[in-house]
Amino acid sequence: MNEIIGYILMTVGILFDVFGCIGLVRFPDVYNRLQAATKCVTLGTILLLVGAGLFGGQGIIFAKACICAFFIILTSPTAAHAIAKGSHASGVELWEGTVVDKYAEDKKK
Repeated sequence: MNEIIGYILMTVGILFDVFGCIGLVRFPDVYNRLQAATKCVTLGTILLLVGAGLFGGQGIIFAKACICAFFIILTSPTAAHAIAKGSHASGVELWEGTVVDKYAEDKKK
C-alpha cells in the first residue's frame, strides 16, 4: 500500500515540478518567474521526497526524506524572498502589467 501512495505522490510531485519549470520559462519577468519556481517546485520536490520515502520504507530512508523536505520548506521561500528583494534593490524592472509594487511603497514610507 505504501508503494502505491509513494508512486502517486511522486507522480504529483513530478507534475508540480514540470509546471514550475514551464512557468519559469513562460512568465514575463523575474518576480513572476520566482513565484512559479518557488511555489510549484517547492511543493513538487516535497511531494517527490515524501513519495520516495514512502516507497523506500518506513526506516531511515523515510526519515532522511522528511528532513530534506523540512529544509526545503525553510530555505526555498527564504531564498526566493532574498532574490526578489535583491532584484528590486538593483533596479530590475517590473513587468508593465504589474498592478502593485509593495517594495516601492515600503521605500516611500
